Amino acid sequence: MSIIVVPLCVFLALGCVATPAPSQAPLDTVRFVNPPTLVVPRGYSQIVEVPSGSRLLYVAGQVALDSVGRIVGPGDFRAQAVQVFENLRRALAAGGATFKDVVKLNFYIVDVTQIPTLREVRDRYVNTAASPASTLVEVRRLFRDDVLLEVEAVAAVRHR
Repeated sequence: MSIIVVPLCVFLALGCVATPAPSQAPLDTVRFVNPPTLVVPRGYSQIVEVPSGSRLLYVAGQVALDSVGRIVGPGDFRAQAVQVFENLRRALAAGGATFKDVVKLNFYIVDVTQIPTLREVRDRYVNTAASPASTLVEVRRLFRDDVLLEVEAVAAVRHR
């Protein structure tokens, strides 16, 4: 059994609703846990327990580039966030996964005031009933000046 422990790097930054820990979840399912000894997070889980036998997918950071490398939504954070999550969806599908399999998201954004928009877009894609562990970092810039955010994911796929 693997346990991914994620430090609280951004204080309630990606807030939404808390997911209580299942008390007696089967050992062969992913468990999203918020222990009572830590602050109750909004929109993510403090710990995700991945059962043995799961196939892990590590999805590289996705940015708002379309399939031919053109930026989508120059200067428009919402449009870029949608493109990023669409790119993540496509990458997950290529690995035989969906957003329901995502156990960890890492966010890199150039403007922390855009968190409400990011939450709104994120919640259209992720399983909000069992929110993935999450880290958000504000950065000075990304690899191009017109890229406003980058998101990477880890998914745990059970053999179906």
